[in-house]
Amino acid sequence: MHQGSCLCGKVTYEYRGEIDEVSMCHCKQCQKAQGSAFVAVSPIRSAEFRITRGAEYLKEYRATPNKARVFCSECGSPLYSARDDLPDAKRLRLGTLDTPIAPGKRYHAWVSSKAEWFELADELPRFPESAR
Repeated sequence: MHQGSCLCGKVTYEYRGEIDEVSMCHCKQCQKAQGSAFVAVSPIRSAEFRITRGAEYLKEYRATPNKARVFCSECGSPLYSARDDLPDAKRLRLGTLDTPIAPGKRYHAWVSSKAEWFELADELPRFPESAR
């Protein structure tokens, strides 16, 4: 089981599934939402994800219709995103994990819009847009 939390610790969660895929998304929305060059996310199954403390602190923002970016209203930590048309899946922000992972599949997505000041210095697969 994986556990995670926001920066202030008011929101905690657990995920009972496997985390084997990591996407480093370089799209402009992820850059703005994270305040960084990219976000590291993993697809997870909603049925195996549970907020264990602090659900009252969760807020969401919709930069695009059909997609909620969920964060802690106290410290602002982004926790996951969820699409209305894919209720069985979420995209977990991996920086919020408190337990280690060893993903088998890692790649960069949306490198066509990566920050010009950031250089990709690894040999991971790169996709101009979504990897799917």
